[in-house]
Amino acid sequence: MAIEVTDSNFEELILNSDKPALIDFWAEWCGPCRMIGPIVEDMSSEYDGKAVVAKLNVDENPEVCSKYGIRNIPTVLFFKGGEVADKQVGAVPKNILVQKLDNLL
Repeated sequence: MAIEVTDSNFEELILNSDKPALIDFWAEWCGPCRMIGPIVEDMSSEYDGKAVVAKLNVDENPEVCSKYGIRNIPTVLFFKGGEVADKQVGAVPKNILVQKLDNLL
């Protein structure tokens, strides 16, 4: 199960992580978000122990969204060493997200 990241735990779970991280920025009302949601959940079990796979609800966490300029959803940010290492905007097939995360391992 993907970790639920919020404004209050973002720094601890993502920026301070010693593992690469994938964060899915999503909202309940977003159709394309619902398309990649199951992909993110699959990846959370596949990368357990190797990477942090998380979701952040944009409606409930405006600080992180503002800091990283999230204007379109779904947006997936990839972090390594506390910095954004890659980005994917829009719904894409699983292999694209896997490839981007694998590049950070």
